[in-house]
Amino acid sequence: MKALLNDGLEKEGITLLQQSGIEADTCKRDLQTLISDIAQFDALIVRSSTKVPREVIEAGAKGKLKIIGRAGVGYDNIDVVTASKNGVVVKSAPYGNTNAVAELTIGLMLSISRKIPLAHQSLSKGVWLKAKLKGTEISFKTLGILGCGKIGQRLAELARRGFDMDVIGYDIKPCLETGIKFVSKEEVLEKADYVSIHTGGKEVIVGEKELALMKPTAFLINSSRGSNVDEKALYHALKTERIAGAAIDVYVDEPKGEGSEFKSKLRELDNVVLSSHLGASTVEAQTETSIEIARVVAGYLRGGDFTNSVNAGESIELEERPVYPLFIHHRDVPGVFAGIDKVLADNDINIRANYSRQIGKSGFAISVYVVHKKVPAKIIETLKGIENICNVKT
Repeated sequence: MKALLNDGLEKEGITLLQQSGIEADTCKRDLQTLISDIAQFDALIVRSSTKVPREVIEAGAKGKLKIIGRAGVGYDNIDVVTASKNGVVVKSAPYGNTNAVAELTIGLMLSISRKIPLAHQSLSKGVWLKAKLKGTEISFKTLGILGCGKIGQRLAELARRGFDMDVIGYDIKPCLETGIKFVSKEEVLEKADYVSIHTGGKEVIVGEKELALMKPTAFLINSSRGSNVDEKALYHALKTERIAGAAIDVYVDEPKGEGSEFKSKLRELDNVVLSSHLGASTVEAQTETSIEIARVVAGYLRGGDFTNSVNAGESIELEERPVYPLFIHHRDVPGVFAGIDKVLADNDINIRANYSRQIGKSGFAISVYVVHKKVPAKIIETLKGIENICNVKT
């Protein structure tokens, strides 16, 4: 099997792929070359640099392409709809940068609160400023988190343990075992001294209405997605001092390459700290993300593991359809599955999954069929009558 790593990968990830018997090609292709070559690869792994549009996916699907991996959290650069239509699984690596983004968020909170960038700028120009740069402490304040997934939870942990902050949060699916007090979105905005966004997606999470709910002394932090904040509304809120400040790591329109010009009206303001999409930019995060994406891509190619899939359920439970297990003890020989499948198909019983493992060392196996209908006793007896089947249980 072969994988194209079009944006490269850390050596640890490459080693893991090779150990799994997957050849890694790190030669960078432009769009036209990618369309021309992709059919020969079983997997395509990209970061944010490579766009994977319809043309690439359709060309790959006509050949060997089975999976596209995004070495990172977001996958906006991949046409997931086209991938799904063509039977290509898309996976991401959402956990490798969890700590890196949470730590950066703490750093941004400290930077805007203590006006560290302004102090650096003035000293770099040979100007000593102190009284003008009086700041505020983050300890014992209230942190409000919008989006309480892995990153939000890690941020909450750092804030509570490191700075004794009270942490409140809002999420569509709150997890009560995080130490975060879950409240409404409006309450987060009204009560928090720091509002930090970790939702992902393309929707505006904080716009004019949300900024109007925040305290005049509050700070907004965005290390999630540029589209999560209405930048025009934020500029106005900062310019008029409707809120105390903001620290931003992501933007709606980001420069295309290293050294490109960054254009934003936010540059005009002193009550904002700007960083250049540095959330995952640590040595540790790059290594962890590379290992994670290599592991989940190899897991799918070598054994059909759907972990970290974004266009297929990681587990059957996520499909939200009732399922029923069928336990079958049988000899581990060719033809057994064909007989089982035929009996189930003839009785209009759809098979969702089949997990099979050797049991002991005597040539037998246990197969667990997961089906969409209860299997009647009459059909169980029919299954028991198939050659090489020892027993069938529900």
